[in-house]
Amino acid sequence: MARLRVGVLFGGQSGEHEVSLASAASVLRALDPDRFEGILLGISREGRWMVDGDPMDLLRRGAAPPPDDPRDPLGLGAAARRLQGLDVAFPVLHGPYGEDGTVQGFLELLDVPYVGAGVAASAVGMDKTLMKRAFRDAGLPVVASVVVLRGDWEADPAGAIQRVRAAVGLPCFVKPANLGSSVGVAKCRTPGELEAGLAAAAAHDRKILAERAVDCREIEVSVLGNDRPEASIPGEIVPKRDWYDYEAKYTEGMCDVKIPAPLAPAQAAAVRRIALEAYRAIDCAGLARVDFFLDRGDGAVWLNEINTIPGFTATSVYPRLWEASGLPYPTLIGRLIALALERHRDRGGRPRAGAGADAVPGGGVV
Repeated sequence: MARLRVGVLFGGQSGEHEVSLASAASVLRALDPDRFEGILLGISREGRWMVDGDPMDLLRRGAAPPPDDPRDPLGLGAAARRLQGLDVAFPVLHGPYGEDGTVQGFLELLDVPYVGAGVAASAVGMDKTLMKRAFRDAGLPVVASVVVLRGDWEADPAGAIQRVRAAVGLPCFVKPANLGSSVGVAKCRTPGELEAGLAAAAAHDRKILAERAVDCREIEVSVLGNDRPEASIPGEIVPKRDWYDYEAKYTEGMCDVKIPAPLAPAQAAAVRRIALEAYRAIDCAGLARVDFFLDRGDGAVWLNEINTIPGFTATSVYPRLWEASGLPYPTLIGRLIALALERHRDRGGRPRAGAGADAVPGGGVV
């Protein structure tokens, strides 16, 4: 059987650009060379697609070449031609213009199978305000929150502050609705901190989410599958700071990961069940990591968010949870490719040469 051509899409315009480079390099190394031909397609911080030469080297050096066609400064034409020659695309893009349904829509227009959630689920999973609404409509436990529009904040700062305090109180967390990695997120304990937090979040997004703060443990579950998803064992993130902020996430030694999470059997069962319900609530596909708060006081489980393209290095939490659940990293990648082909077939996409969903054995999931 001919090898499947797997295009790894990486880089992008978000603050998680460097994380994406590491994820792409890790996926490329783990692709079975007997079954897959890995092809890198890079996107610069400015949104330029790079599909020739060595995109990884170019992005690491920040050396995007000038466009071949000045009428196509983003290189979308060359990208479309390269993408249509693939059997499947494997996006490891994070944040806006990668995880939010935009790239997924491009791939849908080109009829290219791709790993992960579709356009709608990606968009809802990126926008925390829509995500929380979907979770509430599904009857899932989420902490109290309120949405403030940047225009309302700018027109009446005092009124916005009063509205947040009335809805969620202090302390609270304030965050942009459409960013990840805790960029623009602030823990606000006083009215002054709340004012500063709203101003900082408004600099990143037109929608601001304020949530009641919970004294909690951070629990994460990896989910894998399409219509019949499965959940990994839970893990626990233990930051060495007051909360799981950007520094704790990306500074070496600033957090520990406990796998499996030290939970009572009933708690572990609850977070796995809710993770699957959250996955279905946004009609997710392929993969996602679902994050929880576990209240230190009464033990209540609160659903925090779903990440439709989590970090994907071999040491990232998503694959580590599956490794501990009995699914090694290379096998996990094969399984995700099979799920992408299965979903493309189920949605009526045109057949790809040699790319049936059964062409990529995925291994057992426990």
